[in-house]
Amino acid sequence: MSKGGASIPDEEWERFLKEAEAGGAGAPEEPSARARMVTQRLQEEPDRPEGWRTYTPARRRGGKGWAVLGLASAVAVVVVAVGPWGISDWFDGGDGTITTPLAAESQRPTGPPAQEAADRPPTQDEPFRGSPAARWSDGTAGIHLPEARATGWMSRAEVTKALAKTRDFLAASSLDPAVLRGERPDRAIALINPHQADVRGFLGKALRAPDRENDPLLLFSRFRSADVRPVGDVVKTRGRVTFREGGRGAVEVSTDITYVYPVVRAGRDSDEVARTIVRREVVMSWDDPAKIVIEPGTFSLVSYKVDTTNGGCDTYTGYLTPTFPSERTAAGTGDDGAVVDPYDRSTSMEERMREAEDEGCGTATRS
Repeated sequence: MSKGGASIPDEEWERFLKEAEAGGAGAPEEPSARARMVTQRLQEEPDRPEGWRTYTPARRRGGKGWAVLGLASAVAVVVVAVGPWGISDWFDGGDGTITTPLAAESQRPTGPPAQEAADRPPTQDEPFRGSPAARWSDGTAGIHLPEARATGWMSRAEVTKALAKTRDFLAASSLDPAVLRGERPDRAIALINPHQADVRGFLGKALRAPDRENDPLLLFSRFRSADVRPVGDVVKTRGRVTFREGGRGAVEVSTDITYVYPVVRAGRDSDEVARTIVRREVVMSWDDPAKIVIEPGTFSLVSYKVDTTNGGCDTYTGYLTPTFPSERTAAGTGDDGAVVDPYDRSTSMEERMREAEDEGCGTATRS
């Protein structure tokens, strides 16, 4: 176990376990995870939007300590899409496209963003044109933080700090250039409670030997640098953070953020741009150390969901694997699932996942 870069002695961990098992007065308890999401990624198809796939894990865990903290059951939805391209810039275009920047998303929108009418593809100079993301903010500027207030065991100042650290985690897991190049997300992992044993196990397996049930893409955005490279240094984001009092006076923070990554092929003389869209919903608990076994400055994971567009299908490599329009073949028509707009944030991921109970690739309307 680690605390930042420090090691936690085994005897200290054993002491925590013995105290918790003995039910000693006031003994902090170790948070545990019930189930976690398993990623499914998508197949490609020619000259049309592509599908998405879902998987519901059957595993459940029980036993002592379940009431303290756990990862909620969840489903990962992954989408690949190529929609009609349009031209967008920071100014209104001559084709009628609305291009003025959007205000921060302080609450759930009432519907999807308008469909672009033009049909020009993105370029390295304009990687977001034809996409609603052209009006989104850059990086952490698109992650709306609410006003802090005293909640649970935390004062207003402490909640402010917890919200800032929450955004730090989102940046370290989904925006860090090194992580996007496929490097290990150490800064993000350092913010996760090291006493969540099953979370440690999941992260270890996911980063060492990813598979269907242990996929780092559930929490981190990573591309294989030998295959693709980012277009510029901007990732477009849109989303919001909310909080409430959770169990045992904890401050439970919910995040729902969509990230748009433009990439080109690595090591090739090609300027064709593809976009990968990732929506993540991560719930974390900033726990009272008097009640929960936790390291200062870290949070316990409660649940996480992911919805990925143009990130690959059934590859389980631990990397997002976008397909470029010219690479699409007749395989994988994506007709056996629901239709999804990856830019539509008007429905929760829970609602979207309830509509995705099959394991077939559906259709996404645009990327």
